[in-house]
Amino acid sequence: MFWVPLLLLAWAIAGVAGLRLCRAAVREAAAAGDGAGGRRGLTLYEAAFLSGGPARVADLTLVAMARQRRLLLAHTGWATVVDPRGRDDMERTVIGAIGPEGQSPIAPVRKAAATAEAVRALAERLVRAGLAVREGDGRTVARALRRMRLAVPAVAGLAAVALLMPVPSPVPRPLVALWFALPLAFTLGCLAIARFELSPASPWASPAGQRLLASASRAAAGDTDDDRAYLTSVAVRGVHAVGEPQVRAAFAHREPRVEW
Repeated sequence: MFWVPLLLLAWAIAGVAGLRLCRAAVREAAAAGDGAGGRRGLTLYEAAFLSGGPARVADLTLVAMARQRRLLLAHTGWATVVDPRGRDDMERTVIGAIGPEGQSPIAPVRKAAATAEAVRALAERLVRAGLAVREGDGRTVARALRRMRLAVPAVAGLAAVALLMPVPSPVPRPLVALWFALPLAFTLGCLAIARFELSPASPWASPAGQRLLASASRAAAGDTDDDRAYLTSVAVRGVHAVGEPQVRAAFAHREPRVEW
């Protein structure tokens, strides 16, 4: 009966991973709230934050200003101010981060803008509206899903060890395999349910925020305003959606992702 401790270990791994996933899902649902029901839609900054967090908001602001020719983004990774009058708090934040000389590398500008008060205020508004999760909640769901995915090969490995060890057992090996199939089916079932019930692709958006993001993407696909559709695509997909090679090259010079 050497395989019994291995089976208990397999169940422990599967059970702990499943419990963590359930707790993370409950926290995400609690963070969602019900304050988004009366909203008409998302602004570009809101869509950017819900899709990619503070760094995405900074990227969107830079791309929008460059598209309006109020900011030049060089392929060398530098930003140059053309129009020093910001039209909103985010633009004024970016212009201030570039500095009085009107020119700066993009990476420190992006970092400073992503940690600015304007982004924090945007985040708080989205949290209060039930569209964004508080810091750490969404990332907890993503971590719980990763642990559940790791539990699958761990359980399968323990089953393989139990079946391949040359130790005589009064229990037939097919029956041993059947016992190990139970925790394996449990982990795979949790992953299958999580695929349909959870949305870990964005650690920033609550389920309500995810639904509004999907609506914003569909609306952008049928939008006749090229500028609006273009910037919505950048907000949702990031700088990968930028078509201009020079702008894409400018964003290739960037620092690691900024956490909120």
